[in-house]
Amino acid sequence: MTGSAGLDRLLAVLSGGVEVVDLAQPLVNGMPCSPNHPGFRMALARRHGDTVRADGGSSASEIFTTGGHVGTHIDALSHVSQDGLLHGGRDSAEAQRGGAFSVHGIDTVAPMVCRATLLDVAALHGSDCLPAGHGITAAELAAAARRAGVEPGAGEVCLINTGWSRWWNDPPAYLGFETGVPGIAPDAARWLVERDIRAAGTDTMAFEQIPAGRGHSIMPVHRIMLVDAGVHIVENMRFDGLTEAAATEFGFVLAPLRIVGGTGSPVRPLALLSR
Repeated sequence: MTGSAGLDRLLAVLSGGVEVVDLAQPLVNGMPCSPNHPGFRMALARRHGDTVRADGGSSASEIFTTGGHVGTHIDALSHVSQDGLLHGGRDSAEAQRGGAFSVHGIDTVAPMVCRATLLDVAALHGSDCLPAGHGITAAELAAAARRAGVEPGAGEVCLINTGWSRWWNDPPAYLGFETGVPGIAPDAARWLVERDIRAAGTDTMAFEQIPAGRGHSIMPVHRIMLVDAGVHIVENMRFDGLTEAAATEFGFVLAPLRIVGGTGSPVRPLALLSR
């Protein structure tokens, strides 16, 4: 979304002509987290009444810790390497020297203000949630796009609904290490890459298909997207607001935190729907 189209959308937001739909999961203690990453923890470090000012005022504040790939987040291109190389053939060992990435860090990812499309693969199958371990194929993405009457475009974001966020409040079910988790298969990843999109996102922990009992041991789609093609991945999104509105294309806003040399960042993506 650029030029006059972007300005028109922004003016519509400011005038109340657009509905803003939050696509992020809440950050809360005990929420699902991959064992590959440190989880989210928050506690009050200072409580009202710990210190009271002379005028009776008081303040509270918290401390929180989290990995960069926890909750709704976006992957930097430094997140995955293949045979020691990052996207563009950059040496991963050299790039991470000193404890932060000198190339492809999350701080190099510009904010996204663009068109996005939602491909509802669950609805394609007449369901509100795909079966555990289901691998989404390129043919299914193409069929979902035809059903929605949209086509992901160059420089845009494509979102894929599996319905799996229904298990968010049941971490073992959501992580699905025993049952598997639905997600993108390698041929579907190549379908996305062929459309020259900037990023793709879904409502699961790993974006790609996780077969039963395999966990996050092998991640071929991450290699295709991040290393081979330089396409960012957004995970743990929430699409109920979009599916309830039957939204298939909309304005999209996402801004990573500027964590210098980081491999990912929590985000709060927003969809802008015309009223």
